[in-house]
Amino acid sequence: MSSDASPDPYADQLVFGQRLQILRQRRGLTRDQLGGLAGRSGEWVKALETGRLRTPRLEIILRLAEVLRVRDLSDLTGDQSMAVSLFTGPGHPRLPAVREALDSLQLGGDRQAPPAEHLSARLSRAWRARHSAPNHRDVIGSLLPDLVLDAQATVRAATTVPARKAAQAQLAEVYFLAQFFCAYQPDAPLVWRVAERCMMAAQDSEDPHAIGMAAWLTTQAHRDSSHLDAADAVALETLRYLEPLLPDAAPDVRAVTGALTVEAGLTAARRGESGTAWRYWDEARRLAEGLPAGYFHPVTSFSRAVLGAHAVTVAVELHAGGESARQAARAEAESIPSRPRRSRHRIEQARAYHLDAQPDVALAILAQAHEAAPETVRYNGYAKRIVWEEAASKSTARRRRASELAQRLGLLTA
Repeated sequence: MSSDASPDPYADQLVFGQRLQILRQRRGLTRDQLGGLAGRSGEWVKALETGRLRTPRLEIILRLAEVLRVRDLSDLTGDQSMAVSLFTGPGHPRLPAVREALDSLQLGGDRQAPPAEHLSARLSRAWRARHSAPNHRDVIGSLLPDLVLDAQATVRAATTVPARKAAQAQLAEVYFLAQFFCAYQPDAPLVWRVAERCMMAAQDSEDPHAIGMAAWLTTQAHRDSSHLDAADAVALETLRYLEPLLPDAAPDVRAVTGALTVEAGLTAARRGESGTAWRYWDEARRLAEGLPAGYFHPVTSFSRAVLGAHAVTVAVELHAGGESARQAARAEAESIPSRPRRSRHRIEQARAYHLDAQPDVALAILAQAHEAAPETVRYNGYAKRIVWEEAASKSTARRRRASELAQRLGLLTA
């Protein structure tokens, strides 16, 4: 290693403060930004990094790990006995087959392209399965390898410009499905490859709906990586492209515009910009109210039913404990038709109650999230943080309850 190379935060000899500083800098956060996101000050972060303060309690470490999106808790602490996967999952058994299909380079024409109608029907079935199956990753992981290869073959086989654009839109939709599978898997480069291919296929299709969905997923990827400026750049530029189309747009385009508007609001909330965040949520509400009754977007889940769920997340991202709990009490989960989206909403409710110092309610709601879609909870870093934090609670009853929940969720083997 050269003398000017960046230190490795995963090297054993580094102490907590050094690891914290390196991981913060790699995320592009200032001390004030990290402190604000963790509910502390920049001076407090400096004191940790310079060793003036001792390693904090587990609940604070978990909060810092959440902000920094560390791969494993031991990456921050240096203590291999704390090897707990947070924002990456344990690695799904179907990941190798999905990765192989996504990484394949088919330059020959030996794979027969299916009819476009046949591929479209398979995609529709895949989305329905994703929303209805409790272990949705297993279901879509079994379908993705053939869908990826067939969609690529369909693009190669297209002989006219309209046919090629339509095939690119289908390929983009397959990549949307792949991105749902790859999220929180222990292969970050694969997630970004899928996101980039998704955006390229959508742009080549010149389909506003496909472009909006690609931007929606890419915005989330940037925000989850703490690249807030990049998240804004993608979301706001795409909204400028979509908004002039809305007066004559089909419901799907209006819905994906609403979903992307929510994402802009969540990024603002992550920055602590309360007024901007709620303004975007209100714009999304107006878009949702203009959709047909009972409408539910098959990819983004945007609908009237999820507006309350989005409000909970906005309040949680703003670290508004009382408001997040009020929104959580008002938001109805059972009206959300998608099992994984319903489970994700329960996790957001749990975050809200945990933020409002109601840990017992948070644990109860996480148990409901598990009932709706076990795989959603198993791969969700926020759920893991709450469970692990309460497993170290001073309350014996709560500690036992959290430990039992960790076992049920599969976190002890994750």
